[in-house]
Amino acid sequence: MIKSLLLNSALLLALAGNLPAAERPAPPNVLFIAVDDLNDWVGCLGGHPQAHTPNMDRLAARGTLFRNAHVQSPLCNPSRASLLTGLRPSTTGIYGLAPGIRAVDSLKDWVTLPQYFAQHGYFTAGFGKIFHDGSIPKNLQTNEFNVWGPAPGMPTPKEKFVHTPATMNAMDWGVFPPDDRQQADWKTAENAIAQLNSRPADKPFFLAVGFRLPHVPCFASQKWFDLIPAEDQIILPPVKDHDRDDTPEFSWYLHWKLPEPRLSWLQSANQWRPLVRAYLASTTFMDSQLGRVLDALAASGAATNTVIVLWSDNGWHLGEKAITGKNTLWNPSTHVPLIFAGPGVTGGAKCGQPAELLDVYPTLVELCGLPARTGLEGHSLAPQLKDPRSPRPWPAITTHNVGNHTIRTERWRYIRYADNSEELYDIQADPNEWTNIVANPKFTAVVKDLAQWLPKTNTLPVPGSASRVLTQTNGVWYWEGKIIRPEEKED
Repeated sequence: MIKSLLLNSALLLALAGNLPAAERPAPPNVLFIAVDDLNDWVGCLGGHPQAHTPNMDRLAARGTLFRNAHVQSPLCNPSRASLLTGLRPSTTGIYGLAPGIRAVDSLKDWVTLPQYFAQHGYFTAGFGKIFHDGSIPKNLQTNEFNVWGPAPGMPTPKEKFVHTPATMNAMDWGVFPPDDRQQADWKTAENAIAQLNSRPADKPFFLAVGFRLPHVPCFASQKWFDLIPAEDQIILPPVKDHDRDDTPEFSWYLHWKLPEPRLSWLQSANQWRPLVRAYLASTTFMDSQLGRVLDALAASGAATNTVIVLWSDNGWHLGEKAITGKNTLWNPSTHVPLIFAGPGVTGGAKCGQPAELLDVYPTLVELCGLPARTGLEGHSLAPQLKDPRSPRPWPAITTHNVGNHTIRTERWRYIRYADNSEELYDIQADPNEWTNIVANPKFTAVVKDLAQWLPKTNTLPVPGSASRVLTQTNGVWYWEGKIIRPEEKED
């Protein structure tokens, strides 16, 4: 059936190409929605029973939800750089919060996703956080989008609500600001809606909208907190005492001395439930702004001919594996929402096969009928968007720093670190990834099979890489340029 559908689509495209320009069907538009630090705590994904995301849920209901989608890197800059270039971090050498893609010699002239659409006649515009903040120099921004719109920053109270061990102002949560119009995501939605309503009439559009929440600080006004159960009724994520006892020592290095507080601090400071509630509330507010954009698209009359894709750049731990934050190769960091809707997409479908954010670039190219883009490392999801049962042989691969990778299939998660230590989890039997079974000889063949997917290229960090990049010299490991030792790790 899939083969027949693809042949029919190819035939229709060929016939359309022979029609006079005035009679050819209009190319589909693209609404490209990025969310920052959103894990699977979304209603349609069922990651948390108290999640309230009606707009993401309605988008999933009219499109295809990938229930097993994973990022290429559990950190903003390398994740976004990977999706927008279609290349793995292990290929580009971008692992940290810097450099941006145009500071890398091999990527100076690489055609990014929005550029490819612009080259094929699309009007492109981006608002909010699409590329990582500051990763594209101002003098090059209009090379990436025809219109590089504002990317407002988060509002900041006069004093922090929560005094975490780190003094970083962003590490905060609570009821703030009083007026939603002060929120970065409200401003981004407003600007995107204005652009949608003033788009060129003679071109299809590629409109990128980047929301910041639920990235810390997890702020939302009171009405969004009111949609989440009271603090004493908050359901905490499942955690296991001493969960890290069967994981390699090396796993600590990947999130060395982050500003995000450990679970032990949240518990001692009675801040675990407040943080979980704030994360849920800030997600709900962000979802409301997504709803504004979706409603504006419908009101514009362009919805029926617009492909919509929604994705998050990485997940977020809220106590799992004894930490908060990201920068790990476990499910809370790698598993994110990925939703497609619009022309060429089956409505109300759910696909459980592994998908990667790397797949977004080739998928949009195919859905919009553009010439295939060579050199991309992802694979189009168009077959699964027609039939979610369509077979997909590739796993999802996440990389964090040089030589650290995880392979995710429908059943397994396999991790190999740069020092060759390993983890293996049977997701069917152990969805929380609590029991590392890699040492069990029963699974030797499984490990061998999964290891075949490990990237063969492990490019060293490019010059100018920012913090959170792990390097090794003569057998000594360095984090942020300082020698790291197991006895120094935080509890």
